Amino acid sequence: MARVSQEHLDARRRQILDGAALCFARNGFHATSMQDVLKEVGLSAGAVYRYFSGKEELIGAIVGEVLGSVRAAFEEALRQSPPPPPDELVATVLGAVLASRESLRIDGRPAFPSLVIQVWPETLRNEELAAVLREGYGSVRAAWAKIVEDYQRAGMMRPDIEPDHVARTMIAAVLGFIAQQSLFGPTPVEVLRDGLRALTSMRDDRGPADGAPLG
Repeated sequence: MARVSQEHLDARRRQILDGAALCFARNGFHATSMQDVLKEVGLSAGAVYRYFSGKEELIGAIVGEVLGSVRAAFEEALRQSPPPPPDELVATVLGAVLASRESLRIDGRPAFPSLVIQVWPETLRNEELAAVLREGYGSVRAAWAKIVEDYQRAGMMRPDIEPDHVARTMIAAVLGFIAQQSLFGPTPVEVLRDGLRALTSMRDDRGPADGAPLG
């Protein structure tokens, strides 16, 4: 028998992951069965179970893949000295993640934002998925914090703020933007970029309020 090439194996795995992501985004994790996934990808049970043991492993693989791509993008930014400004960096990373999943659509709308929304409540019921998310979130947060430290060393950001606080805030902004996409429809990442650019350019030239202590 001819050996199956790695390229073929990778393409089949991609097919299964993308089909499962569409099912989860459309119907949610609990309402999606493995039969739904098999129907979506047009493969036999044996072909799918060769790659994934079941729905739980599929969910974990999808989440881990997304978080891994985000972490890799931030680690790539760390190789620049200094890294791009926060507004540009967020737009570049989020734009790349969205573009890589642009082909996944439900009724003409991108499926990825809805998939992200589906993940959050699932972590309350699925401890294994929650662990995957915690690990991935922690690694992204750590990468962001290192970038903030580079900003501070380069004099691009005030040095008296804890880097992890900035990292958490930037991640919250991205997650909120994705949630808006799921609720209200696609929005260019330039909207988030411009909003962050405006906020980070603010200066506080106000003096102390009347009667306020100075120390």
